[in-house]
Amino acid sequence: MQKDHLTPVPFAALGLHDALLESVEDAGFTHCTPIQAATLPPALKGQDIAGQAQTGTGKTAAFLLATLHHLMKTPVAEDAVGPWAIIIAPTRELAVQIHRDAEQLGCYTGLKFAAVFGGTGYDSQRRQLEGGVDVLIGTPGRLIDYLKQGVYRLSAIEVVVLDEADRMFDLGFITDIRYLLRKMPPPDQRINMLFSATLSNRVMELAYEHMNNPQVIRIETEYVTADKVRQALYHVSARDKIALLLGIMRQHDPKRTMIFVNTKRAADRVTGYLLGNGYEAEVLSGDIPQNKRLKLLESFQRGSLPILVATDVAARGLHIPDVTHVINFDLPQDREDYVHRIGRTARIGASGDAISFACEEYVYSLPEIEEFIGQKIPVQSITEELLLEFKPPKRLERRPPVTHGGDHRGRGRSAPHRRPSGRA
Repeated sequence: MQKDHLTPVPFAALGLHDALLESVEDAGFTHCTPIQAATLPPALKGQDIAGQAQTGTGKTAAFLLATLHHLMKTPVAEDAVGPWAIIIAPTRELAVQIHRDAEQLGCYTGLKFAAVFGGTGYDSQRRQLEGGVDVLIGTPGRLIDYLKQGVYRLSAIEVVVLDEADRMFDLGFITDIRYLLRKMPPPDQRINMLFSATLSNRVMELAYEHMNNPQVIRIETEYVTADKVRQALYHVSARDKIALLLGIMRQHDPKRTMIFVNTKRAADRVTGYLLGNGYEAEVLSGDIPQNKRLKLLESFQRGSLPILVATDVAARGLHIPDVTHVINFDLPQDREDYVHRIGRTARIGASGDAISFACEEYVYSLPEIEEFIGQKIPVQSITEELLLEFKPPKRLERRPPVTHGGDHRGRGRSAPHRRPSGRA
């Protein structure tokens, strides 16, 4: 990994709890990224934070370290019942990722972590909550479901984190977020952290309404997009996009590629052509069962799956290391989605390629995208060699409809669990 994205601030100089310093060292982290260097010192002192940074800059580690440090330094009564901290994420995939990072950074703390999210594991997640938890990570719908059943309480929350706050608005979760916040102790009796790719007026209104005089920290770069993303644009007719895609795949020989499309139907079509022409690929879209989605992401992260064809369900929040290429087979219709899509590559100091196709159907969003990122995307010429002849698509197996565990009744109560003794 390249190191020029780091600051001179070492983690060892921040005064982190020893259990956290040990896990940070195990992870190979020595110095802070800019968002970590700016937010960790005030957050470790208990200051509320509203932080803005582009995707892939290490803000997850920032709020996790601040949260776990507070819990390890603050004793609780022996008969007190958690959870003590809650981290709210807009998507299932992001909740799973935060939980994984929390377990890595908190592996020496003795704290118990749980992730709850819709689409799978209703009873197993409930049992985990009933067994007691210190740090709860989840999506709004499932969190509210268990809360209303009395499976856990929010009355002891000491730290609350809202991740990808702007995405909460986009997905219509803000009413749910406010409901959860009102069930917690007042803002001045807890530490509040909000992180977002953009601190828009609506996000800041939420911050000032439910936080205690937050310190606003913005990490700005010259461009909205990641500095080390090599961007390229091809003006291509819709009928030639498959030929161009296969030509680019042959020319670049990408090792780990994400191909973004605007619809589930397009995802199936593109994947079928990739499979039919000798490429291993899978679809990641909203109608894929949750268990399969998680397995696909794990395979892609391990490198055993080289190509992931995705709708915007995978455009935000996920940290997938070493993505070499992002290809916008369909140019996104929302300018911010462009930034989040190409932000899947060139993460935390690495470099990567982002290639976009502008066809007659989606080219109309190009001016807004270029205005938003503050630059023209370099246009590349389409040569005859790039437009490959291709074989017919392979037919994909039709997926059965997704069913969710639904009408769960009854009330539960959290089993007593306290913070590990001797850790403060």
